[in-house]
Amino acid sequence: MQYRQLGRTGWAVSTVSFGAWAIGGSWGAVTDHESIAALHTAVDLGVNFFDTADVYGNGRSERLLAQLRRERREKIVIATKIGRRSSPHTADSYNRENLTAYVEQCLANLETEALDLVQLHCPPTEVYYRPEVFGILDDLVAAGKIRNYGVSVEKVEEALKAITYPNVQTVQIIYNMFRQRPAELFFGEAQRRQVGILARVPLASGLLTGKMKASTAFASDDHRHFNREGKAFDRGETFAGVPYDVGLAAVEHLRPLCPPGTTMAQFALRWILMAHAVTCTIPGAKRPAQEQDNAAAADLPPLPNETMAQVQAVYERHIREHVYHYW
Repeated sequence: MQYRQLGRTGWAVSTVSFGAWAIGGSWGAVTDHESIAALHTAVDLGVNFFDTADVYGNGRSERLLAQLRRERREKIVIATKIGRRSSPHTADSYNRENLTAYVEQCLANLETEALDLVQLHCPPTEVYYRPEVFGILDDLVAAGKIRNYGVSVEKVEEALKAITYPNVQTVQIIYNMFRQRPAELFFGEAQRRQVGILARVPLASGLLTGKMKASTAFASDDHRHFNREGKAFDRGETFAGVPYDVGLAAVEHLRPLCPPGTTMAQFALRWILMAHAVTCTIPGAKRPAQEQDNAAAADLPPLPNETMAQVQAVYERHIREHVYHYW
């Protein structure tokens, strides 16, 4: 496993970390037995950073991570996200009463006295233009409830605005072979301010694993079934916003570029880590075998310049028009 500094937090975190959305729900069938086994496998392989949210299974994901922390002696960092429990989910819901209550619930779920890292969970764009919201987070730090805070964003615009607040330590943003815009301007600005970057949706909801087909069926409770048009949340979260058939075709152009002995998923993860501004990527895993495959990507050799150029060409030719101007 390889490690990089997470902004100004003082933590060195595994470059391939663990995204815990899938073990909470909205990804089809999952059992707690397999989920905890996948989490233990991650720690065995050197993963020390886990990203979750209070809405993943209504606390289920957080509680599994609390169990992991009880059962291991290794130091792990757990990041969680808050804000999406609000109904309706509006900018006004990001107020002191709600944010404090959400933090208290996360503390209970994670069985801890202080949260390592709290991130606003893809709030409406207007929230980034309300300094008082970030003042509330400052107060929660001062009160000892949280150690650090950051944001999870949908748009590059939101990321750029968020890092103008001096105590934002991290930004979680979609970045993968199909969503390359963050590297153009945001990465440089984040590096300049020493802000950690968590690259999420690294496999485009599984498209970039190369295992999906036109005939692949998804369970009714899987967001890849019910959120393709953004009916439940931002459509960019599902298949990175790429139309399913377009993504499948693009993957076939990427497949010949995959280094020998490397899975498509590992190829996609290693591509992300070629960006030195990225602290870590956070693929999900529901089973130990998936986690083993993901974690191995951290130790792969750098991709050749020619391969990087060819991936860029696939993006420009097949994907860019579908995503660039939306996020």
